[in-house]
Amino acid sequence: MSLTKVAKTVDQMLGIDYPVIVAPMFLISNTKMIKAALASGVTAAFPALNYRTDAELRTAIREIKAFSSKPFGVNLIVNKSNPKYKSQLKTLLELKVDYIITSLGSPKEVIDQCKPLGIKVFCDVVDLAYAKKVEQMGADALIAVNSRAGGHAGNIAPRELITMLKENCGLPIISAGGIATGQQLTEVMAWGAAGASVGTIFIACEEADISPEYKQAMIDYGEKDIVRTTKLSGSALTVINTPYVQQLGTKANWLEWILNNNKTLKKYAKMLLAFRGMKAVEKAAFGATYKTVWCAGPAIEHVHSIRPLREIVQDLTTGYVTPR
Repeated sequence: MSLTKVAKTVDQMLGIDYPVIVAPMFLISNTKMIKAALASGVTAAFPALNYRTDAELRTAIREIKAFSSKPFGVNLIVNKSNPKYKSQLKTLLELKVDYIITSLGSPKEVIDQCKPLGIKVFCDVVDLAYAKKVEQMGADALIAVNSRAGGHAGNIAPRELITMLKENCGLPIISAGGIATGQQLTEVMAWGAAGASVGTIFIACEEADISPEYKQAMIDYGEKDIVRTTKLSGSALTVINTPYVQQLGTKANWLEWILNNNKTLKKYAKMLLAFRGMKAVEKAAFGATYKTVWCAGPAIEHVHSIRPLREIVQDLTTGYVTPR
């Protein structure tokens, strides 16, 4: 018997209309997108790292809270590659965001500090072993990052990952990767998910402040053009296979491989590689050059125009059939 039959769906957990999180996307998510999502009956999150200073982070949270009482979240990188982790966590606790999505490290400290405040913690997981660990730590839900996710993707297919977690864990499972239509949302819910984290189809929304070239690329390229690269962050990152990406290659070279696999150097190499890689992505997001690296997932196939975020949500939720 499934352990998650009694687990609440995301809409039940958060008191929203549909079990959808507009996923936190590095450099893309902003207050305009969050507010549009909340006004459309779903929830949304943004990466804390999208704000350079603590003052900017606080301003963003307060702006959203002033606009709506609906729940929203913040994605927090919890490993040592994020030097702002401690200060960002302190701010999120102080301003009492509704939920925190943890990525790329142990969420134990976040969970321990959020519990007394009633802040929910959803943890990115890519396999069963890590899912069990965060469940034991007291996480509120699992963000099941599958092989069709954009950005840092997992290696397990969506249905396989959901089934595996459903059969072995007792937490709600939020499927992350490959969802672009109401039919697909209905499908993952039928497999046992409690909701979905959806990112790629929102990249070209009107509210996103990325460059026109990035948005146009979302229209011009398709699923066949999405490739994984380990050149940018040390972990597999899905990007559009532009001419520059083809020139750069997608595999780490021998020096990068040694740095990433040497126990002594690994921590520092990861930090350096992540910094350099994210700087490259940042430059591409806001100003197109011949050195263009644009993140996206296979759901890019379903992006055909630049539209308001509310229209994208409406299409996604109109085709969704609530499980009986």
